[in-house]
Amino acid sequence: IGGPTLIRAAAKNFEHVIVVVDPEDYAPVAEALARGGCDRAMRYRLATEAFAHTAAYDAAIVGYLSRRETPEAQPSPWPAYYAAVHRRRLTLRYGENPHQSAAFYLDREAPGEPAVASAEVLQGKPLSFNNLVDADAALELLKEFEACAAVVVKHTNPCGVAVGGEDLATTYRMARACDETSAFGGIVALNRAVDPAAAEALAETFLEIVVAPGFDEEARGILAKKKNLRLLQIPSLGEAPEAWRRGGLDLKKVGGGLLLQDRDVALFAPEGPRVVSQRAPTDAEWRALHFAWRCCKHVKSNAIVFATAQQLVGVGAGQMSRVDAVRIAALRASLPLEGTVVASDAFFPFRDGVDVAAEAGATAVIQPGGSRRDEEVIAAADAHGMAMVFTGMRHFKH
Repeated sequence: IGGPTLIRAAAKNFEHVIVVVDPEDYAPVAEALARGGCDRAMRYRLATEAFAHTAAYDAAIVGYLSRRETPEAQPSPWPAYYAAVHRRRLTLRYGENPHQSAAFYLDREAPGEPAVASAEVLQGKPLSFNNLVDADAALELLKEFEACAAVVVKHTNPCGVAVGGEDLATTYRMARACDETSAFGGIVALNRAVDPAAAEALAETFLEIVVAPGFDEEARGILAKKKNLRLLQIPSLGEAPEAWRRGGLDLKKVGGGLLLQDRDVALFAPEGPRVVSQRAPTDAEWRALHFAWRCCKHVKSNAIVFATAQQLVGVGAGQMSRVDAVRIAALRASLPLEGTVVASDAFFPFRDGVDVAAEAGATAVIQPGGSRRDEEVIAAADAHGMAMVFTGMRHFKH
């Protein structure tokens, strides 16, 4: 009690007082004192950190108190006031475009998850605004899988995903095969340490970034020849604290305000997926449907994907019409569509999307359901001999 007041008072008087709130500063301050004292620049920096520390403390208090109208009331999920203090990690060359300035700030309240913000840069040019956004998108999709997995992202949309290859190199090549053209200049995320064979595979084409939980010495030597390639090392996903799997907040800035929502960490409605067609999926189709659904969740809406049990085959992203998303996903497929399954991030408003998917060679569909024309859409699946599964949960992504 009274601690924040003392810290603020000391910080205000930084010309004559040294205030230290971060244990990381103990050693530098001790060294400075041994040399005769902290100079004005150091005292100013320490005072700034002290005010940031007390601001974060006050933000936590107001966030807690403003969830209740009275001390005895049940807390609301959302406080009346939202305040947060972020610390700048990087000043970036520019923003999304060269005429925009930008910086990268760290979230003090992040739940300790493997993240781009905490990644160690092992090699390559400084990270750009777009690099950080794309690497984050790739890593978020990678977190959906426990088996050996590879993700390729371009402009935040996956253009290749694969799981369960015989080794990491094979799994990455499977992911890249989904769309070799779009993979050029892409961002790759892997959930296994990069060995020499995987490094050779990664070196086969131009990439902007590789994110992985490790790179062995020989792999580093191979990838060092790609001097502009950025290597980001993250903690192993399997060893990370479980807190991040429970979510956290997703923030979006709009003119004059800030939108907050829970992160989209669930897959299905509580009752689980249910078969609505006359024919149930085969075991192989079930595996493919689960994989496709996890991938589709990370594609910009309207989103459609074709997939097998181990490999993304075609992606239709960001379309205003769902049937056009199906057409584009089929058109962009570099691999055979016969025998694939289809995932849709939201319901089919008409049967036409299912008809196009069937014509392309898909045998099963997974979607949330909930359209006024669900019966018509299910009838289309039955007419084509397709299995259809409702998830009861939509995954729009804007």
